[in-house]
Amino acid sequence: MGAAAAMDIAAAVVERLSTKSNVRMVFAAAPSQADMLAALCSAPGIDWTRVTAFHMDEYIGLSPSSSARFGNWLDEHVFSKLAFAAVHRITPEPDPVAEIRHYSDLLNEAPIDFVCLGIGVNGHIAFNDPPVADFDDPLDVKIVELDETCRQQQVDDKCFPDLAAVPHEAITLTVPRLLRADRLFCVVPGAVKRDAIHETLYGPLRTDCPASILRTHTACTLYIDKDSDPDA
Repeated sequence: MGAAAAMDIAAAVVERLSTKSNVRMVFAAAPSQADMLAALCSAPGIDWTRVTAFHMDEYIGLSPSSSARFGNWLDEHVFSKLAFAAVHRITPEPDPVAEIRHYSDLLNEAPIDFVCLGIGVNGHIAFNDPPVADFDDPLDVKIVELDETCRQQQVDDKCFPDLAAVPHEAITLTVPRLLRADRLFCVVPGAVKRDAIHETLYGPLRTDCPASILRTHTACTLYIDKDSDPDA
């Protein structure tokens, strides 16, 4: 599944670079994305020096050196492996509010071509959990309170030793900001995501499952495996 997604993403990047001087991409940081990113880093024929990279969310309150920080995870899995034109990391320190303005400005310098994302156990996209997701959010980037299901997922993914270690707040791209990208590639493996995928595909369009809004995008491809497939 990860390799199939990477093949499609690589082909899309190559095609877009044939018509544009620079491509702008947003990456999710999560173990669910690791196989796809590894395959993407090995894909031939991509001029990464013409690709600008962003990431979609970051914890508030973690040490800059913490391995659990999403920017550091992405450094390990993709940012340090490819010769990007630029990498724009969300850096909450020292002022998260100022960083929101700064990152919004960076995102809005030009259209976002591609977003590589996942779906959380509670149906979140980025850190837009059901209690805070807003399909009509006027903001591009905001501070959110993480719900307990989301925080427990970080423990279950072995990113933190226990729930107490998981931050309560994060900076995230909002739902409308994600949906304004030209193409979305959504990679969602694992049995723990099966219920979220069912609601994404078949449930009502509502913030109880934020990922359900992906059905409204004109070019969103969902990649699931036999474990996350609700129809398997």
